Amino acid sequence: MERQLTAGAAGYIALDGDAPGQLLFQRSGSSCVLVVEHRHLIPCCRKGAGSGSTDAPASSASTSALPQPDSGAPASSAASEVPLEPILRVDEFPITDGSTACIPLMAQMLADTTGMDLEEAQSIISVSTTAYAWESFGLYNTDTKMLVVYEAPDSVKEELEAANVQLEQKPIGVDALVFIVNEDNPVTDLTQQQLRDIYAGKITNWKDVGGQDLDIVAFQRRSDSGSQTLFQKLLIQGGELMDPPTELAPTAMGELVDSLAAYNNSANAIGFSVYYYIDQMYSKPGLRLLAVDGVTPSNETIADQSYPLCNEFYAAILQDSAADSPERRIYEWLSTDAGRSCIERSGYVAVQ
Repeated sequence: MERQLTAGAAGYIALDGDAPGQLLFQRSGSSCVLVVEHRHLIPCCRKGAGSGSTDAPASSASTSALPQPDSGAPASSAASEVPLEPILRVDEFPITDGSTACIPLMAQMLADTTGMDLEEAQSIISVSTTAYAWESFGLYNTDTKMLVVYEAPDSVKEELEAANVQLEQKPIGVDALVFIVNEDNPVTDLTQQQLRDIYAGKITNWKDVGGQDLDIVAFQRRSDSGSQTLFQKLLIQGGELMDPPTELAPTAMGELVDSLAAYNNSANAIGFSVYYYIDQMYSKPGLRLLAVDGVTPSNETIADQSYPLCNEFYAAILQDSAADSPERRIYEWLSTDAGRSCIERSGYVAVQ
C-alpha cells in the first residue's frame, strides 16, 4: 500500500518494514515528498532550492545536502597529533551506506577526507543497516558509491552471487560479538559451549551456570541483522538454535539493549550486540558485558584476538569504480597510515 511521507531535516525517512521496492519521487516546494511502496530506511538527497534538479535517492553523507567547508577548515575536530590533509572537497565525498555500528567511522572519514568539522559530519550521517545496505548497493539502481559495513547475511550473499554482482571489498577493522546481561546477574563469564546451549534451549536456568534460580530469557535479533549474522557465524556455526518469540527478537540494535535493560527489571535476560555499538554508541545503565571463555571484551583483547568471538568489518565499492573516482580514492586511503589512524581515532580496531 502506498504511503506519502515528507523528508525530515536530516534527509532520511525511517520506516518499519523489510523489503526494498519501487520509489516514486515528487517535488513539493523546498522539501522532497516521497510516495513509497516499500518499508525500510529511505535516504533522500535534497538539492538546494532553485537548483532545478530532480531529487534523487541517496545514502548516508549525501553530499548535495552538505555545506562547503572554508578553504582553511581543519582536517578533523577529533584529537590528533598530526593534522590530516583533506583529499576531497565536500561535494566530492561519495554517497556511503552501511551498518549502524559504523556510523561514527563514516563521520570521521567524512571529516578527515574533506576538512568538515567532525560534529557537523556526525549530524548528517545515516544508514539503511547491514542487509539493506548490501542489497541496495548490489541489486538496485541507487546513488550509493561505497559501503562501510559488517558482513552480509547468507541470504543476501546468495542474492548478490545469483545476480553476479561485481563488488570489491576488503577488511578495514575488527569488532566482536559480545553478550550483555543485567549488572545484578552474578554470572560474569560463560564458555562458548554454555552460550550455545542457552541459545539452543538446553540450558534454561541461570543456576545451571552458577547464577540464581531464574529462567534464562535469551534475546536475539532478526535474521537479516548484522549482529544476528555474526552470532550465527561465530557462535552457533550451523548448530541448533531455538526460535525466539517476536518480543525477544527486536528489529533495531538499540531496541535489544533497551529491552534487556527493561525486561521485568530483573537479572534473568541475556542478549548480544557488537562490541563497538554497546561500548561506545549505545551503552545503557544497569547492563554489563560477559567474559567469554575467561576473556573480557575490550579494544586490547579484540586487537590481539584473545577474545574468541572477533570478526572483521569491511569497505566495499563497485569493482569497476574508476581509479580516480572519489570512492576508489577513499577505499585506497583507508589502507594508508592516515586511514588506519581515522579508524582508530573513531574508537575501532584497525586491520594492520
